Amino acid sequence: MTESARVSWTVLLPVKVLARAKSRLAVLAGARRWELALAMASDTVAAVAGCPEVARVVVVTSDPVAGERLAALGAVVVPDVHRVEQQKQQQSADGSQDALNAALLHGAAVASRRWPGTGLVALTADLPALRPEELAAALRAAAEVAVARQVDAAGETGARGAGSSFVPDAAGVGTTLYAAVPGGDFRPAFGGASRARHAAAGAAELALDGLLDGVPGLRRDVDTADDLRAAIALGAGFRTTALAAELFADA
Repeated sequence: MTESARVSWTVLLPVKVLARAKSRLAVLAGARRWELALAMASDTVAAVAGCPEVARVVVVTSDPVAGERLAALGAVVVPDVHRVEQQKQQQSADGSQDALNAALLHGAAVASRRWPGTGLVALTADLPALRPEELAAALRAAAEVAVARQVDAAGETGARGAGSSFVPDAAGVGTTLYAAVPGGDFRPAFGGASRARHAAAGAAELALDGLLDGVPGLRRDVDTADDLRAAIALGAGFRTTALAAELFADA
């Protein structure tokens, strides 16, 4: 049995209140922006649920529509208790990032209580071209990197970023996946230039054996119309593909 086969992975996906999600797609989607955000989240969850390396999918959200739809796809829905507080704050970029990472930490705490010994994976919910096999490759690499770093550490404890790794987005600036093996250091720092922040915190970038070239769907997050076109070209899930066809036809 491989090391990755011994890891029981819980994948955490934070989903914003749909009415406020994906503001940069408003020019294309208009009043249907919430539908697009939900379609992309649904295709992402479906891909994750189809990954053999994943034991469970946990969606952290305070949106009832998203919660119901994603639960129907097999996700465990955890209420995002931090979004209420976020609504009381100024909606700055930093505030949004803080709320995102707080939601992930909340989901991780719930997962760790319910499923002790689980590995934790933070994944963005806007990866409609994700393939189960891409996620499987990344999680196997995450387990292998953690083992290699334990060997390199030669018994040292408390190493910064121990057991954690990440996959950068297609632009090479942000992050789409952040993982920590059981007992590892789970400190997600999503938002903006998160690739540099995760690396600076000691997490390993998953670039084993050309991995980054082989997981285009895992790296293709969608924030703009051009991103959406790129995801469709890679082969997005049927929900996103169908809605995108309507939106581009009307544009």
